[in-house]
Amino acid sequence: MPTTRFQLGWYRWLPFLGYHHVLMILIAVAIILLSLLLAGCSSSSPLIPDIFLLSLYYQRYTAVPDTAQTDYNVNNAIANIVGGARLQARVGYFGICVSPDGGSWLCSNNATTLANEVTVDQDPLNLIWLASQFKDMIVFPYLLIIAIIFAFICLLLLATFPGWHEEEDSEGSEREVKPFPSRPVSQVALAIIFIASIFVLVSVLWQHTASVAASIIAQDLANGSVLSGVGTSAMVMGWFSFTLLIIVTIGLLVMILSMEVLEHIMD
Repeated sequence: MPTTRFQLGWYRWLPFLGYHHVLMILIAVAIILLSLLLAGCSSSSPLIPDIFLLSLYYQRYTAVPDTAQTDYNVNNAIANIVGGARLQARVGYFGICVSPDGGSWLCSNNATTLANEVTVDQDPLNLIWLASQFKDMIVFPYLLIIAIIFAFICLLLLATFPGWHEEEDSEGSEREVKPFPSRPVSQVALAIIFIASIFVLVSVLWQHTASVAASIIAQDLANGSVLSGVGTSAMVMGWFSFTLLIIVTIGLLVMILSMEVLEHIMD
């Protein structure tokens, strides 16, 4: 019985769910995902350390030989230095998370603070410093921040669009009508969300390319002793947010073109 009441209550509001409300929901989801992406590795709260751009960790494996290596046996020297280290470092946009022994995470935006929490034997190759260099010299979060601000402005502009309301016709009977939204407001919203989409695209491409490149270089440099990886959850959040913003951009463009066609037909 409660389920039936909930469904009836939900269906009652469906007629009032406008086209712009769907676009607002998509923008809200994109803002949440991008905010989580920026918050990755900023604290040791549950799931936050799992949102990372790059992961570096000590692990023994068979070194990969290559004819371009002038000294293949250097991996044995590196392995002797690493010893039994198990430390793992993850890098986010504004923080670094470190697990010294494969257990709990220590997170901070200050690499020096993290380095003081571990011993030389736990991080013999200075992976914490390497993670800090990646965060400070390569990662650039500010385009995503601007994109979130633009997306929020677009959300506010869409909130000004008129909804369904009752009016009396010439015969005195009430009917539900929904006027067209303002064309200038629609065009401004389209321009803003398009710019936000481009900023997210540039940031995600930058993030993806830089993370993959740093991952390969770090792993090959410590051949046989260090493994690295790119954060899957961060990549999914970035690309999915871009997809949502592109859908909103196309949706607003279709709406504006449809209004123009309808106005020409009515004229």
